[in-house]
Amino acid sequence: MLVQTLKLALGLLSLPTTYAVPEFTNHGTASGGWRDVKPEKQGTKSQVANVVYRGDSALKVTQTFVPGYEGRYHSEYVVNKGYKRGEVKFYGFAFRLSDSWEFDPPQSFNIAQWIADFGDTNCDDWSPTSMVYLRGRTLYSRVKTGQLLPGKPCPPANNKGDCSGGKNCQKSREFALKNDIDGGVWYRLTFQITWKSDATGQFKTWINGTKVHEETNIPTTLLDDNREFSFRVGLYANGWHDDNHQMKGTQGFRQVWIDEIGVGSEFKDADPDRL
Repeated sequence: MLVQTLKLALGLLSLPTTYAVPEFTNHGTASGGWRDVKPEKQGTKSQVANVVYRGDSALKVTQTFVPGYEGRYHSEYVVNKGYKRGEVKFYGFAFRLSDSWEFDPPQSFNIAQWIADFGDTNCDDWSPTSMVYLRGRTLYSRVKTGQLLPGKPCPPANNKGDCSGGKNCQKSREFALKNDIDGGVWYRLTFQITWKSDATGQFKTWINGTKVHEETNIPTTLLDDNREFSFRVGLYANGWHDDNHQMKGTQGFRQVWIDEIGVGSEFKDADPDRL
């Protein structure tokens, strides 16, 4: 009996140990798991070696304002499996604005978002839930709640937040993360998000290793049919579209650098200093 017990114990010791595996890791390279999405209008995406956070390369994204153009201004790198409702994930990346970034007058520039195509609901097309964006020197994020389900009636065009009568609806709430962002400086961001449409979600953010935001027992995403959201990093000059297709200020060429991107189930999977 003792011999059998020892054999069993030794057999268990020989079994492989299971560890959490990062879902996505990229060290500032244009290849390596990204979905190929071309920049819009005159935007660019490239791998560079002259401005990096760690290692030998980083990703540079740019956008140029075009007078009279009424489309959007995306220059983003895309991770397909961003999340599904009910999941808990960590996300991280480092970003840097150009040395001469014009902060005033304030206008919105998005550097990360979680987004899915809801065209089949007939109430929206591509709709982001959470976004990470600059307005002036302040870095913000947001949560979006409500529902987008095929077969449900749409809200009034002038009130997308009208959820009465079981209608599809969307309500966004923003919060500031840091109010003194500078150009020419690298910042490390890490997010822990529990994606729930009821009051059981959580949203946590660290900047340069320090926790700057934490909310628990809140809804963090839309009630949907369990569809996949992508995670995107880069530059989306959304203010140039949303502010009546106008540019504020004089800087019509914007540059952002992104490096050390990670997605996973643990903090270390999304800490730009540990990838």
